[in-house]
Amino acid sequence: MAITGAGAARGGAWPAAGPGLRLGAAPQAGFVVAGALALVLALRAPTGLAVLGLAAFGLLHNVLELRYVAGRFAVVLAGPLLRLLLVLVTGIVVCRLLPPSVYSRSAEILLAYGLLVAASWYGLRSRPVLLAGAVAVLAAGAAGSLSFPAYHFVVLAHLHNVVPLLFLWEWSRRLTRGRALFLALQFTWVLLVPALLLSGLLDGLLAGATGATGATGTAGGWTARLESSYTPPAWLASHLGLRFLAVFAFLQTMHYVVWVWFLPRYAPEAAEGFEARVPALRGARAWALGAAAGGVLAVLFAADYAQGRALYAAVASYHAYLEFPVLLMLVLGAAHEGASVRIEEKT
Repeated sequence: MAITGAGAARGGAWPAAGPGLRLGAAPQAGFVVAGALALVLALRAPTGLAVLGLAAFGLLHNVLELRYVAGRFAVVLAGPLLRLLLVLVTGIVVCRLLPPSVYSRSAEILLAYGLLVAASWYGLRSRPVLLAGAVAVLAAGAAGSLSFPAYHFVVLAHLHNVVPLLFLWEWSRRLTRGRALFLALQFTWVLLVPALLLSGLLDGLLAGATGATGATGTAGGWTARLESSYTPPAWLASHLGLRFLAVFAFLQTMHYVVWVWFLPRYAPEAAEGFEARVPALRGARAWALGAAAGGVLAVLFAADYAQGRALYAAVASYHAYLEFPVLLMLVLGAAHEGASVRIEEKT
């Protein structure tokens, strides 16, 4: 059996909401407890939480997120569109494996916007006016990113941790009751808690230079390095760097909660859809793959964190970038246009 598709926007339908579900108190409480613990750790040890969290759950959540997206949105990620997106993301992987330079960073930015243009084309090609508007907006965004690449990558780092909100919003369509409470909890950890951290209201609880010790021999050295990665350059000279690091550490941890705990447990049909496409990773094999890769990554981090982080950034491009085209088509209203997928039985 082969699956081919002309991409989103013609015929078919966007994935249905899924089986109706009444969410009990336990998962709601799970988000509250996880959020509280993540906030305490982000305040007291932001560096350690960011570094050790990545080592423990980085590659595992990569595998589980790809499994969910490929299974849940199989009707979109199919045929020519999937092949095009994989080519573009592979180009980004190559850029990240090259020595950092103006050229490699610019190429990555252009390829990233190419992903969004491809998604716009497949999602809006039957609506040329909207397509032209989307391309114009993306062209303006690309120009801004190329002019201020440091800001582009800071925004990208934080945006990646925020996008689970849209996946959870889409997932929540199946809830027969309790959806308002569920979404209120998600908006709280995605928007309200980071806003509190950035406002300075929690500065009295925010510890400085705590966390993992790196090659510099001090936690403070690693804190400064991470602050430079997650803080807009104009604010690096101020005390705001530690706030942005705490925001990143908190959101990254909750990001893992979504992909490693919540969606695997409460959206099993997505895993089943993926396993139908990739039988080699049925059942616990995806978890085993993620855990084994995570173990190798932890060893690399212990030996040389900078090199391990660079390798992780390259490999993680597949999960980090493939989610954006899906979300863009969702936001642009591809749900109303649908997707065309043709399944042919071959002997």
